[in-house]
Amino acid sequence: MNSTVSLIAVALVSVVTVTIAINGLRLSRTTGDFYVASRTVRPWWNASAIGGEYLSAASFLGIAGLIVVSGQDALWFPIGYTAGYLMLLLFVAAPLRRSRAYTIPDFAQIRFGSRGLRRLTSFLVVVICWLYIVPQLHGAALTLGISSGLPGWLGSLLVMGIVCVTVLAGGMRSITFVQAFQFWLKLAALAIPAVFLLLHLDLAGESATLNGAIFDHTAQTGAAKGLYYNISLLVALLFGTLGLPHVLVRFYTNPDGPSARKTTAIVLGLLSLFYLFPTVLGILGRAYTPELASSGNADATVLLLPGRIIGGMAGDALTAIIIGGAFAAFLSTSSGLVVSLAGTISQDLFRGTVRGFRISTVIATAVPLLLALGTNSFALAGAVGSVFAFTASTVCPLLLLGIWWRGLTVVGAISGLFAGAFSCGLALLLAAIMPNEPGSLHDLVSQPAAWTVPLAFIVMVGVSVATKDRIPARVDSVLARLHVPEQLHNPTP
Repeated sequence: MNSTVSLIAVALVSVVTVTIAINGLRLSRTTGDFYVASRTVRPWWNASAIGGEYLSAASFLGIAGLIVVSGQDALWFPIGYTAGYLMLLLFVAAPLRRSRAYTIPDFAQIRFGSRGLRRLTSFLVVVICWLYIVPQLHGAALTLGISSGLPGWLGSLLVMGIVCVTVLAGGMRSITFVQAFQFWLKLAALAIPAVFLLLHLDLAGESATLNGAIFDHTAQTGAAKGLYYNISLLVALLFGTLGLPHVLVRFYTNPDGPSARKTTAIVLGLLSLFYLFPTVLGILGRAYTPELASSGNADATVLLLPGRIIGGMAGDALTAIIIGGAFAAFLSTSSGLVVSLAGTISQDLFRGTVRGFRISTVIATAVPLLLALGTNSFALAGAVGSVFAFTASTVCPLLLLGIWWRGLTVVGAISGLFAGAFSCGLALLLAAIMPNEPGSLHDLVSQPAAWTVPLAFIVMVGVSVATKDRIPARVDSVLARLHVPEQLHNPTP
């Protein structure tokens, strides 16, 4: 691997990202520009931007790595990541846009009129975003270390520095342009190497090497996962998508509810196309880099394949393309998370001003950087999957019941959030303490969504039924706003 070519790829992506963001500064003047791009982002632009921020290190590097380790069990990740958007399309996208909120805590206050619930929701959003950013920085450290031999912490520092600059430049307005560009860059950065590697193998007559490698569990060290594990993983991915703060905030940028639905439908198509390529590269990895599974470096599969299969200048060129796409993945996802974080922190601590947004941006980037520098890298897709489980157990029940059930009370919502956060957080902590413990108990704590998500819903419903005399007074007018089409309302400001 040619380190000079790799560094050039990183530099080009960084320069283009900053250039696009600074150009967006010309268009960012009002508070609405910084928080929701003045709600004027059209479906194709918004869908590309959502794809840009949603396809993180877990998708770009982690999917292929998991396929190398686990074979067909890893396919639940791309399936769940994509299918979660179908649930967003059906249950959340349009009502959330009609709420006229800037952030998820804004939605909680509009729906329930409770400052206490708003503060709790803000805390959970901050925790989720910080936990989600850390794997992106670990991925950046892994990529820079493998591609150039430089210390990994430089990769984390580079990503957070660029993200801070781009978000400060123009908030959501700038980030929309950046993330839309980065989606198509990431797609090309996986599609081009995958196609070239397949053509090379076919021309070289080596296609037979893949026979039996695709789903051969005995070829790797990881054993097949049980039924509970896979069901729980799918629950986490499906329901977790509904509560991701950086994804949900993008629906506030659509002009109206129908645009939000159209955006989600386009995203489904874009994600389905994208996930073809990490799957292909993961299959190639099982055949040509099987030793990465036992060495604990499976996340490096995509980075190492071109050199292993082709080598020479052609291999270096394909590797450089992948590295550029990888840094686009780290930058775009981290940018979306920082925008969501900055909006939440600014609304609660700095009265939602543009100056407060910029101060919050610095806070939002500094904390996860320190966390990443103080922890070791681990399996990217698995780490992000844990965040999905936590989100599915907290924000998701609040949104679904808040949007679709009149009887949800403030006490019920708070109780359910505490139940989901405590049970899922404790389970994941136990899984981290005993990572190699075999048996069903480890599955219960390492993939807790199958029982923590129902627990959160049951507590919210049960406590709300017990406190039905405390249903918010304005609930009917708020639900009417969420569900009645815009053309039947006064024009949205």
